[in-house]
Amino acid sequence: MTGTTESLTPYDEALAAYDPALGLEVHVELNTASKMFCGCPTEFGAEPNTQVCPTCLGLPGAMPAVNRRAVESAIRIGLALNCDIAEWCRFARKNYFYPDMPKNFQTSQYDEPIAFDGWMDVTIEGEDGEPESFRVEVERAHMEEDTGKSLHVGGATGRIHGADHSLVDYNRAGIPLIEIVTRPIMGAGERAPEVAKAYVAQLRDLIVALGVSDARMDQGSIRADVNLSLAPKGSGGLGTRTETKNVNSLRSVERAVRYEVRRHAAILSGGGSILQETRHWHEDTGITTSGREKSDAEDYRYFPEPDLVPVAPSREWVEELRATLPENPTARRARLQAEWGFSDLDMRDTIGAGALGLVEETIAAGAPPQAARKWWLGELARRANEDGVELPDLPITPGEVARIQALVDEKTVNDKLARQVFEGVLAGEGTPDEVVEKRGLAVVSDDGALATAVDNAIAANPDVADKIRDGKVAAAGALIGAVMKEMRGQADAGRVRELILERLT
Repeated sequence: MTGTTESLTPYDEALAAYDPALGLEVHVELNTASKMFCGCPTEFGAEPNTQVCPTCLGLPGAMPAVNRRAVESAIRIGLALNCDIAEWCRFARKNYFYPDMPKNFQTSQYDEPIAFDGWMDVTIEGEDGEPESFRVEVERAHMEEDTGKSLHVGGATGRIHGADHSLVDYNRAGIPLIEIVTRPIMGAGERAPEVAKAYVAQLRDLIVALGVSDARMDQGSIRADVNLSLAPKGSGGLGTRTETKNVNSLRSVERAVRYEVRRHAAILSGGGSILQETRHWHEDTGITTSGREKSDAEDYRYFPEPDLVPVAPSREWVEELRATLPENPTARRARLQAEWGFSDLDMRDTIGAGALGLVEETIAAGAPPQAARKWWLGELARRANEDGVELPDLPITPGEVARIQALVDEKTVNDKLARQVFEGVLAGEGTPDEVVEKRGLAVVSDDGALATAVDNAIAANPDVADKIRDGKVAAAGALIGAVMKEMRGQADAGRVRELILERLT
């Protein structure tokens, strides 16, 4: 299926003929210690089917109970998205069959969500390079439970087509989810893919700031369903939509929107009609393929969950939770950029590398802003890439990075030697100071040792020495390099230069 290529209209031609409308449904897996309706643990990566009980397996007679922490997280997410918080809401049963859903229904919220009528202003880069704001209206944020996970064995794609057999892991069944649903996003035009990506990116930042989820797209703790439709240019209407399921990276959100725009336009321009369906996104080929015909709400036969009482958060509790909200991530970024003196490009690269929090902590530990940024986006980003890990997973703390920079500022080590200090800390050889001592990395400033090395360099390079005597001071760089080589990079370059000029000028 992943090799199937459909007819596509060039993107510019598609946007000349049609107006796109977006809808984004983002599922956030909460980081509660237990599941939504039972006490089973929620640890990621546990052995299959070891975190289950009669309730999350849907066994007869098992009774659910609502996780208070999950309700609290849902309210805080709603408040952060400028939503109204329901005074009274309840759960419903959403009836449909999935092999990895043990109850044959999902406990969710239907017509009475806990949060509704919100919005988020997202920022994209304008045509003139300046930031441009675009408001995305949030229809609702509701509570529900996750399904289990199917593993299709055999075949080349990991999907059910061509598999020999399937296995089901129910550890994830019952994990608390918050589903955040936008209203149709219209008027973005050719910028629709960028708006979709920016919305999911800022929503992820907000979720992380709230501390309600680790929001790891690669682990599925935040995933986006991308709805898209096209209508004739200027009609102001909505076309038939498709829903691309479980897109799990920001880049893929943008690519999926762009692909579906081109695919829809090709079908419509050819006189065809769009089938309302779910689609699968294929990261390897950058295309979507058909999943199943999309059901409307009435097809799920929703009815109120009889085993759970309604949720009625008091206004006092809501206001208490409002007081716990962190600084808005967008406002925080603007504040930090001004405080640090970063250019727009500096800040964009820092955020794009996932290093904003790390840089902030390193600066708080005493490092100058540009130095903190240099180490995380340079030496440490290179190492993370080589090791195939995320920056926060490197075995080094912001405090240790700040200490290494302090050693540079104190002239205990230079930049080149500092890289060896990083290497030692990452290898588990101890603190930065311990690595310097164990490896003998301290810069040599002793005039006796330096003078001997300088005399050797002058003797070995008489032509360079003559140029300096003739007033060509810039030639001293070659002698400094020779001294640094002899002293294995551990000489104080500034003092070496002074000694060379004392002897030759």
